[in-house]
Amino acid sequence: MRFDAEAFRKLSREDFEKAWYKGPEVLTPPGVAGTYPRRRYRRASPHPISETIQRLRQVYLSMGFDEACNPLMIEEKDVYRQFGPEASAVLDRVFYLGGLPRPNVGIAQAQIERIGAITGQPLSTEHANKMRETLHAYKKSVIDGDELTHEIASVLEVDDAVALRILDEVFPEFKDLAPESSRTTLRSHMTSGWFITLGALWEHAPLPIRLFSVDRCFRREQEESATRLMTYHSASCVVAGEDVTNEEGKAVSEALLSAFGFTDFKFLPDEKRSKYYMPDTQTEVYARHPVHDWVEVATFGMYSPSALGEYGIEVPVMNLGLGVERLAMLAYQADDVRRLTFPQFFPQSLSDRAIAALVGLREGPATVAGRALALAIREGAEAHAAEPGPCSFAVWEGSLGQTAIRVFVEEPESNTRLLGPACFNEIFVHRGSVLGVPDTEKWAEVRKLGASTGITYLDAVANLAAARIEEAARCGGETMVQVKMVKLPGDINVKIGESAMRFITDNNKKVDVRGPVFMTVRSELT
Repeated sequence: MRFDAEAFRKLSREDFEKAWYKGPEVLTPPGVAGTYPRRRYRRASPHPISETIQRLRQVYLSMGFDEACNPLMIEEKDVYRQFGPEASAVLDRVFYLGGLPRPNVGIAQAQIERIGAITGQPLSTEHANKMRETLHAYKKSVIDGDELTHEIASVLEVDDAVALRILDEVFPEFKDLAPESSRTTLRSHMTSGWFITLGALWEHAPLPIRLFSVDRCFRREQEESATRLMTYHSASCVVAGEDVTNEEGKAVSEALLSAFGFTDFKFLPDEKRSKYYMPDTQTEVYARHPVHDWVEVATFGMYSPSALGEYGIEVPVMNLGLGVERLAMLAYQADDVRRLTFPQFFPQSLSDRAIAALVGLREGPATVAGRALALAIREGAEAHAAEPGPCSFAVWEGSLGQTAIRVFVEEPESNTRLLGPACFNEIFVHRGSVLGVPDTEKWAEVRKLGASTGITYLDAVANLAAARIEEAARCGGETMVQVKMVKLPGDINVKIGESAMRFITDNNKKVDVRGPVFMTVRSELT
């Protein structure tokens, strides 16, 4: 059946999750034609930082700000121009860019002989001259570093592996290189880029100029902590024009943060008083959040005329900035920015619902007829569940492939019933544990508060039997499937995803699906 992608996109998250967890094997979204394999189509999760950035971008755009990309690499002299006497302290927290110098490598007779020994033939005068020219071109940056190996291989007429060996064994100068720092820094504040951008724009664009940028900054912290990273995102904007005042910062901050659920605002003087702001304009924004109460979320102020003058900017400029990671921590109620940003490096917590989504069947029929057989086995067994043994009931008759068969659910022994008492157990996930439980008062809390996988033992065994019968029919044979006392998930055709099992074992949770199933399914040729 055709996958209705447009209908899927229109689903609300609530409807999608209801459909997703409806059953073990199929997804039947409301308003979407057909059923689809459960794990084939799932709604992926965005990264919290990227999601926050996207929301900030949309709010800025809706407020009439144009998006800009500011320079990421800032020359040291620009930091002095912007920060004045404060630059020395600022530069203590920036990363300087460095690189490896290009060595002046010569080829003496000893190197020529060594190259010949590696290639297995003496190096000719022509090859030696070409080698010298290649190394000289590398020194002059005519050849890039990632091309050097291939160029050497070409002039010596050898393969790249031999050329790598020559570089490694004949020219130790390459391994002995030490990086040298330049006077270029990585941007530590978005302000460093705004001065350069506005210096280029302000005379060539209609006023007022309203720009925003959400991008990375880099700060050489002594160490990373729960609230600080060495690389973070700044969501910053500027408004430049003749009549711009600090009131613009208040209006922008209120409009920007309202979109994230903040309600009341207060503005307090910032005691840090950065030198690139005019005196008494640097302002901290505190906002009241329904969960976190009063939180500092942004800073704004008017750029200093002296700093603006360094770039020939002759109009007032208001700048506002906030840390994306701090805002994301509030939005996602996180207590550690490292865990929020880099969850792959921390033990992951799985909800009961997430674990339930990772519980499925090990085997199942591959054909439409096989799936109909599984349904018939389940319904027939359920209808005669309490019949005393010995007994046998025909539940399906038809063809699988080219083989005509009849299928029975039976109990060969006396003093017992067709199905064992655990057949109607259902698998739930409760507080991180996977449990197979009956519908009784004892397990009412698990069934009410836990996440259902939608799998009963009867469902699982019916699918196992149908798969095995289908396989036997392809070979023109008969088979019998018996499940007796269950101890492990595999005993009833259930599998638990590896990530879920890792979480269960790491957190001392349990998997308990024990129970008496005692179900027999048999096929015979007709």
